[in-house]
Amino acid sequence: MAKRTERLDKVLSMSGYGSRKDVKKIIKQGEVTVNGRTVTDAGTLVDPAADLICVFGEPLLFKEFVYIMMNKPQGVISATRDSRETTVIDLLEGEYSHRKLFPVGRLDKDAEGLLLITDDGKLAHRLLSPRKKVEKVYYIKVKGCLGEEDVKAFSQGIFLGDYRALPAKLEILNSGEVSSALVTVYEGKFHQIKRMVKARGKEVIYLKRLSMGPLKLDENLSPGEWRELTDEEVSMLKAMESDYQL
Repeated sequence: MAKRTERLDKVLSMSGYGSRKDVKKIIKQGEVTVNGRTVTDAGTLVDPAADLICVFGEPLLFKEFVYIMMNKPQGVISATRDSRETTVIDLLEGEYSHRKLFPVGRLDKDAEGLLLITDDGKLAHRLLSPRKKVEKVYYIKVKGCLGEEDVKAFSQGIFLGDYRALPAKLEILNSGEVSSALVTVYEGKFHQIKRMVKARGKEVIYLKRLSMGPLKLDENLSPGEWRELTDEEVSMLKAMESDYQL
């Protein structure tokens, strides 16, 4: 396998040692070694997966990409930055400020649940591509009585005025003045589930995403909490390239 090389200053910056300007100073001061040799040229090409890079005498732990699972709370928007609203990136409290992280897809401001945050654009594209038809499961509460006619309508695909939603699965958990259900969709149009329910004469009053492809929300995460994905979770997501039809 061919080496994947990057500039040394870029590798250090991505690893949290500061801006490119900051790490160039560290390198120039002789505080960085590569395979035991001091390197003072910030443009030196290194393979962080194969080369032993030490900073201030400590081995560098390089991550090409970061993958974060967040239980998005209500009242927070799925964006990287906003001058007026709190974003999901704000909830990370600057811990990954050296990475260019972004949320994969979006959850409405009043919705909560599973949100993947990463800087892996290729993986994000696979998860969001309509051609991949990655399933997303939501728990919803609905003002109004859900019934078998709604289940049938969801399974056939509901026309929403400007487009027809792909067939979806509606599993009723409780039916009454306020109903609850699980909804599985294979696309991510704006306000899609709310619009589908509204087309059936009812209103979504609570929405929580439980899963996205093979990734399931960690039940130990309270709203607003987050953690990095395990190696197993990352492997499952990356395996979708062969599991889902292009």
